[in-house]
Amino acid sequence: MNYDAIMNRLKSLENKKNVQGMARYGINPKNNLGVSIYILRPLAKEIGRNHDLALKLWNSGIHDARLLACFIDDPEKVTGKQMDCWANDFDSWDICDQACTSLFDKNSVAWKKIFEWAEEDKEFVKRGAFSLIAGLSVHDKEANDKKFEQLLPLIKKHSIDERNYVKKAVNWALRNIGKRNLNLNNKAIKTAEQIKKIDSKSAKWIANDAIRELTSDKVKKRFD
Repeated sequence: MNYDAIMNRLKSLENKKNVQGMARYGINPKNNLGVSIYILRPLAKEIGRNHDLALKLWNSGIHDARLLACFIDDPEKVTGKQMDCWANDFDSWDICDQACTSLFDKNSVAWKKIFEWAEEDKEFVKRGAFSLIAGLSVHDKEANDKKFEQLLPLIKKHSIDERNYVKKAVNWALRNIGKRNLNLNNKAIKTAEQIKKIDSKSAKWIANDAIRELTSDKVKKRFD
């Protein structure tokens, strides 16, 4: 399936009602056809991995095409330059999270981008840093505990960011590290306790929510 055929397929699936519903959940309605992710993922499997096609789909500027690009791109062909380029195009939490947890976190460059993006001012680029942590915590089976422990001070530092999409990603990152294994669970809870003492509404929310989940019976049973 070539670029034109895919774009025609996406346009034929346009759902304006879905766009309105997505907007209520903070998904940017601009250049959005409203195609469900449950349609896009099977379509991605039908297309298969294709790096060049993914780049073209991203450059279309169409929200749905960009999501599809995240699903069909080849992680091994993604460069740091591409990551930066796409991150600067992020205009919605869902495109940020799908790029970071369906594609970028399968590339070793992602570890470097965490520290770079965390210091960025743009809300969705910064969110991307912590979405990467959340994704790597689940998908990078080879990383040792030390690599994740080194991210905890970064999480603590940026827990004071009051922007909704940043603080939620910081919280997500902390919780996912804490669900990786018992050692990291203890380290994440300790970090959350430190964050809780910071004079910041965002920090206290992040800490309380993380502690609630990481000390729950459901999470503890994972380590039995």
